[in-house]
Formats: sequence, C-alpha cells, structure tokens
Amino acid sequence: MGASLVLGIIASVLGLGLRYWINRRKFYRRSPTGAEGFSSYEKSVIIKTSERLGKWIAYALIIFGVLFLWSYSRQKKAKEKSSQNTEIQNPR
Repeated sequence: MGASLVLGIIASVLGLGLRYWINRRKFYRRSPTGAEGFSSYEKSVIIKTSERLGKWIAYALIIFGVLFLWSYSRQKKAKEKSSQNTEIQNPR
C-alpha cells in the first residue's frame, strides 16, 4: 500500500468523523422547540466559533483525503502503464 493511500483514508475518515461529532453535539444541544441552549453568552460564542473552525478543518481534511486518494490512483495507473510499455518493448 502506498503512503498516499493511507494518508488519504486517514484524512477522509478524520474529516468525516469530525463533522459527524460536531453535528451530533449541535443536535443534542437543541431543545424540543429547536432552539440551542447555552448556559451563558460566553459559552455560546466560544462553542459556535470553535464549531465553525472545526467544520472548516473537517472540510480541509476531507479535501486533502480526496486529493491523496486521487494521487494514489494516478500513481497506480502510471505504474500499470509503464509496466505494460515494458512488456511490449521486451516480448518473451
């Protein structure tokens, strides 16, 4: 397995897991009427800001994961193509 494959899988899973965790926390913080409940204004600002930052980090991780996976697939195709060219040039 290539390093880009491993990095792609890890980054994608971490990004998706972070998004899931943030959305789950937000869901369970809501009341039956749909309003979010905070114990103070300061907590509200800190939590909302950190969740917004966390979502941007999650998006970046997902994008990097997809790019790593795309890079791995391109490397694999290039390796297969070069091995086919070698077989054509050196018939047995």
